[in-house]
This record gives sequence, structure tokens and C-alpha cells, in this order.
Amino acid sequence: MKTIIVATDFSPAAANAANYAADMALAIKADLLVLHTWQVPVIFTEVPVTADIDKWLKESEVNMSDLKTVLFKRTNGNVKIAAEIIEGDFFRELKNLCESIRPYAVVMGSQGTTSAERLLLGGHTVQAMKNLSWPLIAVPPGVAFYTIKKIALACDCDDVTDTVPVDAIKQMVNDFHCELHVLNTGKQEVYNSDTVFESGMLREMLKGLHPVFHFITNENTDQGILDFADQNNIDLLMVLPKRHSLIDKIIHRSHTKQWVLHSHVPVMALHHS
Repeated sequence: MKTIIVATDFSPAAANAANYAADMALAIKADLLVLHTWQVPVIFTEVPVTADIDKWLKESEVNMSDLKTVLFKRTNGNVKIAAEIIEGDFFRELKNLCESIRPYAVVMGSQGTTSAERLLLGGHTVQAMKNLSWPLIAVPPGVAFYTIKKIALACDCDDVTDTVPVDAIKQMVNDFHCELHVLNTGKQEVYNSDTVFESGMLREMLKGLHPVFHFITNENTDQGILDFADQNNIDLLMVLPKRHSLIDKIIHRSHTKQWVLHSHVPVMALHHS
């Protein structure tokens, strides 16, 4: 049975992502697991914080119960909904849970509506998209799930056999019977034999999905991808976050962060296994 994990901090942005995840679960007949993590703050004081911890935990339990009720009503009881409240580091606990249940996808809110939500929720989402091995969908505020008719895959067409997770892409496209558009983000030249070869390899790897290839010509690749998604009514944008060395992280801005914080459509991060 497929399971979708939705991570929540009970903020409005996270609640919207939970609605999106519930509607997606209903569409593909998947179960839903709602995850909330919390950590004991490091406080240098002689005053014990046990009472505060008990209060936070009780509030989390009440919020989780309320959220489950909302999602149950939203899906008319047709989606099996479970919940986990776990004390610990967010990413570590999410990773452990994914390794345990092997989810179809993880869903999170991407941006938040307040400055605090943008800092905390957005930061957690960016970290998870860069490092989590499982498919993760970042849902912008206010975006609802209806269906997925068009998926766009942003790819630089470089070493496609080692970087493109074909099985995950095929599963999504086949589950939703949707169009696949491949956005070539590599450097455009009059003729480049490597680009031609890699594009041909990718077309062969995606054989049966009938992908449509496009070249992003905008010098600002990130903006070109987002513009294409907006102008072509893309329902889900797939990206392939790459890990960089420390020096690369210092001198290059994070493409993942740009996509998460500025996309108007849900962004799915995929990693090659």
C-alpha cells in the first residue's frame, strides 16, 4: 500500500500542505501519515522546563487530533490517516521514518505566510529537499491539489544515467496519466555532441512516457524554469538537487532554495538512488 508522509508544524502553510497531501492520497488510493517533531530547547537556567515541555506536548496532541479530524472529513473517511508525534531533530526523525515505511512521497509546506514560517518551515523544507533520499513535494501557500495533468522535469542533461531517477518519474507519470515535459537547462550551443547524446539517452530511458523536450534559454536558469511552469500550466515541477562541495556552497547560491522559496507550483525533489 502506498503511504504519503506529510510533515507539519501546525502552521497555516503546513495545514495547506496537509490538505494537498490528503487530496493526493485520495486520488491514488494511498494512506496518509502525519508527522510532527519537536525538540527540547537548550536553556541555560536553573529553573526546570518540565512544565513547559508537558504543555507543548499537550498542545501538539490537541493540534494533531484537530488536524486528523479535518483531514478525515476532507476525504470523507476514504483515506487511512495515522499520526506520529516524535521528540527529536526534524530531519533525522523524518529520515528514520522514511527508511522504516518507504513512502510514496513526503509532502511539506514550502514558504509560510509569516516571516517566522518562512524562516523555519522554509529552512526545514530546503534541508529535506537537498538531503532526503525519498521524493519530497514542497507545496506553496494557497496551492490546492486537483489533479496532475502536466509534470515538468528540470534537467541539465549531463550524465543522465547516473543522475535521473527514472523509476520514480515513471511511477508519477503513470499513476496520474499525465504529460511529461523535460526542460533542458544545460548550456545552449549551436551544436554540442554531448548534449545531443545525453538527450537521446534520456529520451530512451523515458521511452513509453512520450516526453516533450524544451530548451530553457533564459540566462537566469532558475527564473526560466519557473516562468515555463507558470506559462504552461505545469502542475508539478520535478528537480534534481545536486550535492556540492563546501566551496561550491559558499560561492554559488542554492538552486533548491530558489525553487522552494519562489515557485508558484509544487516542487518535487528527486534523488538518484
